[in-house]
Amino acid sequence: MEIKSAEFVISSPMVSMCPKDSKPEYAFIGRSNVGKSSLINMLCCNKKLAKTSATPGKTLLINHFIINKNWYLVDLPGYGFAKRSKKEIARLEQMINGYILQREQLVNVFVLVDVRLEAQKIDLDFINWLGNSSIPFAIVFTKADKLGPVKTQANVEMYKKKLSETWEELPPIFVTSSEKRQGRDELLSYIDSINKELEA
Repeated sequence: MEIKSAEFVISSPMVSMCPKDSKPEYAFIGRSNVGKSSLINMLCCNKKLAKTSATPGKTLLINHFIINKNWYLVDLPGYGFAKRSKKEIARLEQMINGYILQREQLVNVFVLVDVRLEAQKIDLDFINWLGNSSIPFAIVFTKADKLGPVKTQANVEMYKKKLSETWEELPPIFVTSSEKRQGRDELLSYIDSINKELEA
């Protein structure tokens, strides 16, 4: 898939305020500081599309971007929130859960995981919640350029082994680097294949 256009549409504080059309939506989510904005910008070849920040937890709304005029990329707030009040955390969790569980246009959630870290409970809990909620998802490992290819592959295999303790069948898995544009074609091809299935 070639991305010819990527435009910001709206930031919504709740699912009821999201765009009112029926185009498919692909949501990106991960722990704070996992490299979500950098990945979105790399996919869309636009360094300024999603706001990147050195401070974790800057995304506080549901951000819709229209891609090629025919599908939405949705940037969700991170979980594992950095330095937030209990009230703010509860609001963000309610907003994320509301969007994921209620949004009929959502066709896939991409869960971003830092490939340098061993499996974190917060990520595993979120992945299991998606599975228990019957939400289609894929795992996207980020920051592969920070490790050599051998160590990256070893970490991915360890993660798969951990997932296999509770999952009979593993979700699709992608390995990416925003710096080196690694994994871009694979991710976009995956989205393209789902879009074509939906159109059939």
